[in-house]
This record gives sequence, C-alpha cells and structure tokens, in this order.
Amino acid sequence: MGQTGTGGFTSQGLSRLHDVLEGHVESKKIPGLVALVSRGDETHVEVLGTTKHDGGAPMSRDTVFRMASTTKPVAMAGAMVLLDECRIRLDDAVDEWLPELADREVLKRFDGPLDETEPARRPITVRDLLTSTFGLGMDMTSIGTPVMNEVFAQGLTPNLPTPMPEPDEFMRRLGALPLMYQPGEQWQYQISHDVVGVLVSRVSGQSYEDFLRERIFAPLGMKDTAFHVPADRIHRLPDLYAPDPQTGEFHVWDEAAGGRWSSPPPFQGGGGGLVSTADDYHAYFRMLLNGGVHDGERILSRQAVHLMTTNRLNPTQLAARTKLATDNVHISFGQGQHGGWGFGMAVRTYVGDYAPVGQFGWDGGSGTSSYADPVNGLVGLVLTQVGSSAANSMHLMHDFWTTVYQALED
Repeated sequence: MGQTGTGGFTSQGLSRLHDVLEGHVESKKIPGLVALVSRGDETHVEVLGTTKHDGGAPMSRDTVFRMASTTKPVAMAGAMVLLDECRIRLDDAVDEWLPELADREVLKRFDGPLDETEPARRPITVRDLLTSTFGLGMDMTSIGTPVMNEVFAQGLTPNLPTPMPEPDEFMRRLGALPLMYQPGEQWQYQISHDVVGVLVSRVSGQSYEDFLRERIFAPLGMKDTAFHVPADRIHRLPDLYAPDPQTGEFHVWDEAAGGRWSSPPPFQGGGGGLVSTADDYHAYFRMLLNGGVHDGERILSRQAVHLMTTNRLNPTQLAARTKLATDNVHISFGQGQHGGWGFGMAVRTYVGDYAPVGQFGWDGGSGTSSYADPVNGLVGLVLTQVGSSAANSMHLMHDFWTTVYQALED
C-alpha cells in the first residue's frame, strides 16, 4: 500500500470540484445534488440545485435520497455483527435458518428449461451469500432465460411492477426455483443481498431494520437511514426521476408522497431498500476506514471490516464479475469496472481510472455513489435524484471522482 495521505484538499481542487458539479446542474440534466468529501479532519460539502427538475425547494445537506444499490455495503454490516458474535459462521450451511434453500436443484444449463436440473454438489453456505456466489442472481448477461423470466415474474427483485412479497413468502418463491449455478461457482448480482437480510432477521429474532438500527445506525448517529421515510420527513425526500434515454425527457419514476418509500415496505431489502443522507453515509464509510471504530466505540471488528473491504472472489468467480462490467459498458456507462468484490461492495484490484487499488464502495441506480479509499484516507459520496435510465447521473459520478482525485493535497 502506498503512503497513506495525511493532507486534505487543495483550495484550487475544491474550487474545480464545485465548478464541475455546478456544470452538471446548469446543464439541466441533474436538477440537484449533495456531494461530500472528507480526508483526515477536513470535510467539504457541496449542495447544489433543486429537489425538482423544474425548480422546487433547493437541495439541502439533510436531503434524504434513495440509496438503491449503495444500500449493499451498509446493510451487509448486519451480517458482520453476527459473524463477530459467532452467531453465524462463514462456512455454516444456511439450511438451519433458511430451510427454503436446503437440498437445491441446479440447472444443467443456466439458460435451459427449469425442469432440466441436477442436485447441488453441496449446501449453500453463509460465505456463498455474503460473496454473492450462492447460485442465483440478477444476471444482466442472461436476461430472457427461463429462470431469469421467473425471477422477475415472482417479484424476487426490487423496482419491478411485481412488488416484492414479505420475507417468508419471498423465501418460499425463491426456494421453488432451481439455481443457475452450483453454490460457490459464480458471482451474481443482487438477490443474495436480500437473502442476507432474511438471514440476519431470522438469526437475530428481530426485523432486519430493527437489528441494523440497534447495532449499526444508532451507534453511528445515522438518524435518517431506514427502509422508508416517515411522514414528518417526507418533505426532505425528492421525487426520483428516470430520464428517457432517447429524448432526455424527465419522467417521475417514484414520487415522494405516496411513493414506494413513503410507508414501511413488506420486504426490507438489503440489496437496495435504504434511504439515507450524505452525513449518515459518511459516518458509516468513515467507520470502515477507521477499521470498525466510530468516536472511540467499536462497531465492527477490524477483521470483519478487512473481510468486507478486500476482494473475496477467486479467479473463476471474478471472470463473471469482469464480464458483467466490461461487456455491459453500453448499459452501465462504465460503472462496475473495479475488478474485485468483497462482502456487499466493489473492491479495486487494478487501476482503471483515477482511484487506487484498495478503494471500496458501490454505486446505486438512483444516482448515488459512495466509496472510501484507505490509501489516501478519503471518503467521498455524491447523491442525486436522477436514476440511471440515461447516462446523466453516471457521468456525474465519473466526473465527481475524477475531480476529487485531482483535489487531493499531496
């Protein structure tokens, strides 16, 4: 690892960061944003634009955003608490807590008929769930296969017309499907994170949210982080837009009042269900950077943080992760090209842009990006209310990170 950065940011670099972010807002492609960068004792926040694309209230530092997949690195902490306390073990079979996933059948071909299966070679383990390698997931390279069609039809992924059912029914439906791959064989996105939430809930005997609040959110002072926005705070949640990829026209994908996050959901999704603020997420990523400690209080063991924030995939599993990132550039606008994957987050294993090897974090399809970088002692996040149906929010993220790295004081 290189020299750990102890300086902060240059005033010239921060001025340029402001100008670049302001350019995105002035282009009218991003109505508003909140960005935060911190290094050492120095924290810098940019609050620009408005909550609506045609005006509305100005953005504020405590604006609440839908974190989408940026939920994953934060929600994963629930499982790490249970690991630290020996209430689960990495190589335990999950059958005891998730009997719906016992005695799996596996498709002979991932794109084959649902009834052409063979028995799983071994049970699914906790490790398989935490690394997203348990055998089923949102496979963007396999859309249209019989099993993917069924995943969508059964409401096993969020944000689709078919709503996700409550946890026991979710597990029942999941357990009725064959796996696409043998347990531990291949990395696949999304579904494992929602299963982890059910696992945490069943092991702890609490709802996933209650456990996260008690063990992670409350100790970190993450007072606005939850799976829905209460009525007395809903005015701080902007509508979420999904721009038309062809015309760029803004469509409201989710309204704040009466929308998906305005009441408690039937399923508390560790894959994409959280709402939060810049300061809440900063507290969490700063805790990871500090090896699990926040204000002198230990939240996670240093070893648990190390497991989460370093690559956990072997070369075979990594091949699928790389394929998703590099073959879907036209869909993902270059997101996901980091190399490795830890528990719940991307981990950089090669230099592909301005960030060094070791940077960890993730992005969300609702216009959220949050990473920490142990080499430079850096946390950065940019939050907006524009979904990734078009490239605008992704381009904002790329430009944010490109500019942040130039603003570091050597």
